[in-house]
Amino acid sequence: MHWTNYQRVNAMRILRLPAVSELTGLPRSTLYLYMSKGLFPKPIKLGIKSVGWIQEEVDQWLRQKMESRAS
Repeated sequence: MHWTNYQRVNAMRILRLPAVSELTGLPRSTLYLYMSKGLFPKPIKLGIKSVGWIQEEVDQWLRQKMESRAS
Protein backbone atom coordinates (compact mmCIF):
# COMPACT_ATOMS: atom_id res chain seq x y z
CA MET A 1 0.00 0.00 0.00
CA HIS A 2 1.34 3.42 -0.95
CA TRP A 3 0.64 6.01 1.75
CA THR A 4 0.82 9.75 1.28
CA ASN A 5 2.52 11.91 3.91
CA TYR A 6 -0.94 13.05 5.08
CA GLN A 7 -1.99 9.44 5.67
CA ARG A 8 1.23 8.63 7.54
CA VAL A 9 0.81 11.56 9.90
CA ASN A 10 -2.91 10.97 10.51
CA ALA A 11 -2.55 7.21 10.99
CA MET A 12 -0.62 7.99 14.15
CA ARG A 13 -2.69 10.97 15.33
CA ILE A 14 -5.10 10.50 18.22
CA LEU A 15 -8.27 12.58 18.43
CA ARG A 16 -10.14 13.31 21.63
CA LEU A 17 -13.95 13.37 21.76
CA PRO A 18 -14.47 17.09 21.01
CA ALA A 19 -12.38 16.79 17.84
CA VAL A 20 -14.22 13.63 16.73
CA SER A 21 -17.56 15.36 17.31
CA GLU A 22 -16.39 18.38 15.35
CA LEU A 23 -15.11 16.28 12.42
CA THR A 24 -18.22 14.12 12.18
CA GLY A 25 -20.86 16.62 13.24
CA LEU A 26 -22.19 14.02 15.69
CA PRO A 27 -22.78 14.52 19.41
CA ARG A 28 -21.20 12.25 22.02
CA SER A 29 -24.39 10.23 22.56
CA THR A 30 -24.72 9.38 18.85
CA LEU A 31 -21.05 8.44 18.55
CA TYR A 32 -21.35 6.01 21.47
CA LEU A 33 -24.61 4.62 20.07
CA TYR A 34 -22.95 4.00 16.71
CA MET A 35 -19.97 2.36 18.44
CA SER A 36 -22.25 0.04 20.41
CA LYS A 37 -23.83 -1.06 17.12
CA GLY A 38 -20.47 -1.49 15.38
CA LEU A 39 -21.14 1.46 13.07
CA PHE A 40 -18.26 3.68 14.20
CA PRO A 41 -14.62 2.96 15.14
CA LYS A 42 -14.04 2.22 18.80
CA PRO A 43 -11.61 4.41 20.75
CA ILE A 44 -8.33 3.26 22.22
CA LYS A 45 -7.65 3.55 25.94
CA LEU A 46 -5.09 6.25 26.72
CA GLY A 47 -5.26 6.22 30.49
CA ILE A 48 -7.46 5.35 33.42
CA LYS A 49 -10.24 7.72 32.37
CA SER A 50 -9.26 8.83 28.89
CA VAL A 51 -9.78 7.48 25.40
CA GLY A 52 -9.00 8.69 21.92
CA TRP A 53 -9.76 7.77 18.33
CA ILE A 54 -7.21 7.09 15.62
CA GLN A 55 -7.72 9.86 13.08
CA GLU A 56 -7.20 7.58 10.07
CA GLU A 57 -10.07 5.35 11.27
CA VAL A 58 -12.36 8.36 11.67
CA ASP A 59 -11.29 9.69 8.26
CA GLN A 60 -11.99 6.28 6.72
CA TRP A 61 -15.47 6.23 8.28
CA LEU A 62 -16.15 9.68 6.80
CA ARG A 63 -14.90 8.57 3.36
CA GLN A 64 -17.25 5.57 3.47
CA LYS A 65 -20.16 7.88 4.30
CA MET A 66 -19.27 10.15 1.36
CA GLU A 67 -18.94 7.17 -1.01
CA SER A 68 -22.27 5.69 0.08
CA ARG A 69 -24.16 8.87 -0.78
CA ALA A 70 -22.90 8.63 -4.36
CA SER A 71 -24.53 5.19 -4.73
